[in-house]
Amino acid sequence: MGNFIDKTFTVMADILLKVLPASKQEKEAFSYYRAGMAAQSEGKYAEALENYYEALQLEEDPYDRSYSLYNIGLIYGNNGNYSQALEYYHQALELNTNLPQALNNIAVIYHSQGLSALEMQEEDTNLNLQNDEYVELAKEFFDKAAEYWRQALKLAPDNYPGAQNWLKVTGRMVAEDSF
Repeated sequence: MGNFIDKTFTVMADILLKVLPASKQEKEAFSYYRAGMAAQSEGKYAEALENYYEALQLEEDPYDRSYSLYNIGLIYGNNGNYSQALEYYHQALELNTNLPQALNNIAVIYHSQGLSALEMQEEDTNLNLQNDEYVELAKEFFDKAAEYWRQALKLAPDNYPGAQNWLKVTGRMVAEDSF
């Protein structure tokens, strides 16, 4: 099924490139973006990054640039490079504030870091932190996750039921939240 969808997307993208009024540079940027998506879906992350970076060099439209930046963030996040993933998600959001998926992914990273802090508390690795400091660090990460999940849910109230439930269960849902 995936190949059918990929092939259908490719055919549609080729048709759009031919019929839409776009400059040569815009079409070239879209071609790189499309090649990046194809490589990413095949797990060829280095190739995908190269294509997304090329697309960014050519693409002038902020909205379109935001998707390249978002996808670069996805790759870094999937490879465990969370600081770079956060950087690219934030860049994408600066260009396009209507990216609930970027907000969700930022929240997921912070939530994961909160869980890691709690695990470190249990293992008490020698990071020179007292037990209550691990808990405080975890709380800070969880509060950041809550902030980004609330923003994502405002944009897409039906997309993140797990996040919505977590906000309720942890008491992090605030009165003005109406998802």
